[in-house]
Amino acid sequence: MTQAPTPTADTVRRLVRSLLADSALGASSATAGPDVRPVGAGGEGSTWWVGARHVLRLAPDREASARLRRELRLRDLVRPHLGVAVPVGVAHGEWAGGLAYTLDTRLPGGSAEEHDVSAVGEADLAGLLTGLREVPVRQAETLGVPRVAPRSLEALRRAAERAAERLATADEFDPARLHQLTPAAATQLAAQAGTAVLVHHGLRGERLVVSADGRVRGVLDWTDAVVGDPAEDIAGLALAVGSPAAVRAATLAGYAARPCLRGLWLARCDTVVRLAESLTGRDAGPRPLLRVQLRRAWEAILLERVTELREQDEEE
Repeated sequence: MTQAPTPTADTVRRLVRSLLADSALGASSATAGPDVRPVGAGGEGSTWWVGARHVLRLAPDREASARLRRELRLRDLVRPHLGVAVPVGVAHGEWAGGLAYTLDTRLPGGSAEEHDVSAVGEADLAGLLTGLREVPVRQAETLGVPRVAPRSLEALRRAAERAAERLATADEFDPARLHQLTPAAATQLAAQAGTAVLVHHGLRGERLVVSADGRVRGVLDWTDAVVGDPAEDIAGLALAVGSPAAVRAATLAGYAARPCLRGLWLARCDTVVRLAESLTGRDAGPRPLLRVQLRRAWEAILLERVTELREQDEEE
């Protein structure tokens, strides 16, 4: 198998110069082109700032290229339904044989790792979750968005229990905190049939564009989108903005206690497992961020006990 080329600053500059003829980047020196800078480590492929107004994403392999091409069509589908912005593509093609790129507008603002989300920002997140429910699932699947079965919370709970023991040895986590999620509770929080929606499946803090006043202005990177369990996006928000804000946003979006609690416990178990894997070298995620995400996911919310679902179900 031929190894894919590694993109460099020179690779990016040559590609950007080729796009200048189409005036996609505005008035710039045709010789030097705009400044290009890598966005940072992590994520799929290579992502570069191009000047002050654009972002260039280079897929590292053919599978990622297919997802990147699908994302271009998916963004057009979701844009009318969301109350927040998604990037607009200004150019796309191949940067190497069979490997895709997309040049997008840069959404103004920072990330949820840089700015706290305000109460009004939580309403923005509620609008995002509401909009995702409104996207026609059949149209998304026609674009190639895969349908994914819900995860087993009970299997994840067992994995988290084993991971929690390793974290306890390292003085990172108290395993007793997981006792709130019993096997019976995990069963009660199984995903319900007929609830599949379009799921972003990657609502991490760095993918939420947040302004200095705490408003959520946009959502980046739709390459991991699936048709599946909406609790996965609630779980993602718990890691990005904390469990209380995530549950408030989901409740405002019309989700009842069951999917909110399911998302909460998906996030909590995931953070325990990932931090334990980081300590053993099996997760390459930045350990300080994993610790922050664990803290956010384990923030207390008003509705903690699964037994309260019975009363909630009676009211519905």
